[in-house]
Amino acid sequence: MPDFTTLLMVAAVGMLAWDCIEVGKNDAANLINGVFGARVLTRRTAVWLAGIAVLAGAMFASPVMETARKGIFEPGQLQLQQAMVVYVAAYVVDTALLHAYSAYGMPVSTTASLIFELVGASIGVALSLGIVHWGKVTSVLNAIGVSILLSGIAGFLVQRMFRAAIQDEHADHMRVLLHGPWIAGLMLTGLSWFMVLKGMKAVPFVAVFRVQFVERLGMGGFLLVAWGTMTLLIHMLVTIFQERLTKRLFGILAILGMLSLAFAFGQNDLANGASPGLSAFWLWKHADVGTAEASNMSIPIGLLAGCGFLMVLGMNTQSAQRVTRAAVNTGSQFDHIALYAPGWCKTLARLLLRLRPAGPDLAPPPHLTEEGKRVHFDPLRAAVIMSVSASVIAFASSNGFPVSTTYVTFAAVVATGMGDRTMARGDADLKIGRAIWVVFSWFSGGLIALVAAGAVAWVLLHAGPLGLVLGLGGNLALRAFVRRRSDRHEWHYHPQPSQELAPEAKE
Repeated sequence: MPDFTTLLMVAAVGMLAWDCIEVGKNDAANLINGVFGARVLTRRTAVWLAGIAVLAGAMFASPVMETARKGIFEPGQLQLQQAMVVYVAAYVVDTALLHAYSAYGMPVSTTASLIFELVGASIGVALSLGIVHWGKVTSVLNAIGVSILLSGIAGFLVQRMFRAAIQDEHADHMRVLLHGPWIAGLMLTGLSWFMVLKGMKAVPFVAVFRVQFVERLGMGGFLLVAWGTMTLLIHMLVTIFQERLTKRLFGILAILGMLSLAFAFGQNDLANGASPGLSAFWLWKHADVGTAEASNMSIPIGLLAGCGFLMVLGMNTQSAQRVTRAAVNTGSQFDHIALYAPGWCKTLARLLLRLRPAGPDLAPPPHLTEEGKRVHFDPLRAAVIMSVSASVIAFASSNGFPVSTTYVTFAAVVATGMGDRTMARGDADLKIGRAIWVVFSWFSGGLIALVAAGAVAWVLLHAGPLGLVLGLGGNLALRAFVRRRSDRHEWHYHPQPSQELAPEAKE
């Protein structure tokens, strides 16, 4: 019979695949919020396009992976078995937590969850606060908080500015010819700066380009030249292709933003989800050199590509559809939507609504597709959601901070909705109440992850193989319980959950 350390390695690798699918059901499902809400692409097409970009982004994930791998706690202070217990305990809790949130259509951050789980599990094993790198934990949590604020503030301001120029005529040729080029130029310049020049600054040809052009012109000068060049190019294309491009310009920008966001996700959240399992396998494989040295060895990037493929599979599940639909509905331009929010959240939302006047509508009138499906956003708003989210995530990844794609994209959806004043009419109390409920669940989820991971790690360490059986058994039992409850919840708010994408036709 294999020893307990080998059993832990097998469990970690198995749960690595499991956790990647769970991340795909929740975190990765938010990658397509903008293009799906605007019906720019079908959900299936958007998922696979985003999946390709995720795999590409995985090739540049090293700085973030090292933060999640050994930046939160110090593996070198633990014996091999103890370090592996930390990683396995984090997965036991993470797979259950992500499953529960996804089943109810609630977006949750893999990054934040794993931070709290690694902290809790390491304390549970060492029974000491000294093993945790509290400075790094604080900096990562601060980065997550700042990224949410940046996404929210930028989403609101950019949406309000672009909406003032385009209004509700995103397909009108003359208006798009007048304002579309400079808007598209700003978006493309921002994506190029954050995705390429910041997010891929370690790539040799990008580094050379920065030296030859960016440093010579200065950041301000380079951005101005890039914006002017992009604006001129887009103006020429709109002039040449006329209405064929006019009707598709903002939809194309939304797709480019989605691909950029998915690439940034591959740099950031994918690395976070894969880190515990790959780290456990690497420690076991290099047990002869010691825990400290093994933690400093590079993990092949190719392994992350396999993890990315599993996440794409998770994005195609029914739970992922629930997460996408709920996030889109929260910022929908339709007055009446099907969502759940507790009574106290809706009461608080009504109090907040009294603090600001409703104002005139800014978003286009709600309408349906030819197939009878609701269009929750127009392409302009979808492009803002995607480009702002991608820029924030890419900037964080370039600085080695593992932030949350879920938090950033959800903040962008809500903020752009506020910019369009869709959160101040119709079921406004339900939309804002849902946003409050989601944010409250983020904080409560972190506390649950911290305590649960500490308890699971302590049991694993002291009960050995029996503890592993108990941990996995409890995980499966919780999943079965949540599935039954969440399906009843889904039937109540969406009477046909078994029919693929039927709820979206009503939403």
